[in-house]
Amino acid sequence: MTTSFVLAGGCFWCLDAAYRNVRGVQDVVSGYTGGDVANPNYELVCAGRTGHAEAVRVDFDETVVPAEVILDMFFTMHDPRQLNRQGNDIGTQYRSTMFPADAEQRALFEAARDRAEEAWGGGVVTTMQPLEEFWVAEEAHQDFFAKNPTQGYCLAVAVPKVNKIRAGFSEYVL
Repeated sequence: MTTSFVLAGGCFWCLDAAYRNVRGVQDVVSGYTGGDVANPNYELVCAGRTGHAEAVRVDFDETVVPAEVILDMFFTMHDPRQLNRQGNDIGTQYRSTMFPADAEQRALFEAARDRAEEAWGGGVVTTMQPLEEFWVAEEAHQDFFAKNPTQGYCLAVAVPKVNKIRAGFSEYVL
């Protein structure tokens, strides 16, 4: 059975790169959600004019990787204490937000946020926003790291996040 979570924690290239290395993850789709403009594109979202967050939809098999692990990875690969930013990526499009599709997901997400609050020693600013429309990002942003492994941003920002997942969740890494 496939489960899908929509999560935003900074640039979607990093989340995409990290989750693609996890056993049981069947697909990762970069996109935009949480805003108020139909059919947003990268330029509009990056300019902060749509209200959307850069997000990923992670499709995974819970018999291989538990939902709690997918969520704990999310809180490991980005700093959930940074409001509307991750490092030098600044703006609401880089906010830490979880987009539950239903009440069951909301409960799972809240439990994960509580675990993160303890793990990070407080100060977690990750918000919850009901999942509405998820707009798939342009093809250039899908599996960006694999297509651009020597790009400066990937080397400086994505690689350390991938390495955090490899170190902290080695039993689930490909």
